[in-house]
Amino acid sequence: MSRTVFCRKYQQELEALPFPPLPGKKGQDIQQNVSKKAWEEWQALQTRLINEKHLNMLEPESRKYLNDQMERFLDNRETDQAEGYIPRDQ
Repeated sequence: MSRTVFCRKYQQELEALPFPPLPGKKGQDIQQNVSKKAWEEWQALQTRLINEKHLNMLEPESRKYLNDQMERFLDNRETDQAEGYIPRDQ
């Protein structure tokens, strides 16, 4: 059986990430408090934001922006969306 965590986004016990997705304390915190489902959803949003907003991940401002958006997403606060993006189910 998979390990579970109490997911900070969904406020319920869900399958845990198998390893920290980021280095250091931040990655450990995410592994202990964010579900695999929430992390996969964040990665999809992150990819759309990077592509649609033409973010350069070498720029500190772009990394700071994405980190802020990640925290907002995981805390169930409003996040930016890619302009013109229409989810597949609509």
